[in-house]
Amino acid sequence: MNKNIQRGLALVGAFVVSGAAMAADGPDLSPLTSSVNFSSVITAVLAISASLMTLYLAIKGARTVISMVRGK
Repeated sequence: MNKNIQRGLALVGAFVVSGAAMAADGPDLSPLTSSVNFSSVITAVLAISASLMTLYLAIKGARTVISMVRGK
């Protein structure tokens, strides 16, 4: 059991060291990311989420009003 624990710790240590080395020398993607503009996508996502929120609130309000009229 002790050998298995030591092997596991050695394996985890090797992954940590290799992960740190990969992160330090990663590819430079700045030319690709600087040419992409996400402002229109963000605006569209926010508009869709706002319309869905309005729809859900309208449904909840209608259910509340109907339950008040029914007297439940």
